[in-house]
Amino acid sequence: MAVSSAGISDLEYKARELRKLIIQMVTEGGLGHVGPALSCADIITCLYGDIMNIDPSNPRADDRDRFILSAGHKCAALYCILALQGFFPMDTLKTYLQEDSLLGGHPVLGLPGVEFPTGSLGHGLSIGAGMALAARLCNKNHKVYVLLGDGELAEGTVWEAAMAAGHYNLTNLVAIIDRNTLQCDGRTEDVMSLEPLASKWESFGWGVRTVNGHDMNELRSALSMVPVVGGKPTVVIARTRKGRGVSFIEDRREWHYRAPSQEEAIRALKELEAR
Repeated sequence: MAVSSAGISDLEYKARELRKLIIQMVTEGGLGHVGPALSCADIITCLYGDIMNIDPSNPRADDRDRFILSAGHKCAALYCILALQGFFPMDTLKTYLQEDSLLGGHPVLGLPGVEFPTGSLGHGLSIGAGMALAARLCNKNHKVYVLLGDGELAEGTVWEAAMAAGHYNLTNLVAIIDRNTLQCDGRTEDVMSLEPLASKWESFGWGVRTVNGHDMNELRSALSMVPVVGGKPTVVIARTRKGRGVSFIEDRREWHYRAPSQEEAIRALKELEAR
């Protein structure tokens, strides 16, 4: 399925605005995983801006698609896209990390648009597989999308869920891997080698697509054609760069968990605006 160049431009514009909001919110909050949030901004924009069947005015609609942010530390991107899409007022972003706020360091239930609390890595795909299997047993047509970090793939529970999803042929389950190759302790291939990643998923019974995770055309093409292999769950390996969009943050391990200073935020916002 194709989308017009104007539609792609709209998504690219929204992704830029999302990145600006992430910088502003994390800077004001004083803490946050800004690098991971910027890394997945295009993926999340494509899902919420074009792919998923969701209704911000009715976030618990029975036929809605479900989204699980397995890598819960990327929550700054989720909070900002939910605000942009109208799940809650934009001013809510100002409460990030404040006492009694629903915008904590990881997603929690009670915030409109959040399906499940996540943050302890490795559990999101199991949750998503359970939701997808339940949907099929109840004759529901919605899809379940799970966003994972590549460092998270070192968790054994991810592969247990992958095996189960392949066994049950969960064609309504879509995993997206934010493959930025950089985790808090260093390069993923140094910490715990993942390659050949596509072959691993194929061996567990999944249909695999590998895309440029910062190219809206490629992202939308892959995510709109699921299942990519008939009778199998889908995994989209999105090759990205941590901190995408800001030169002094991009592909820098020290920005895994750090908030910009006010001066750095001004510089980052100028770069994003220039793009």
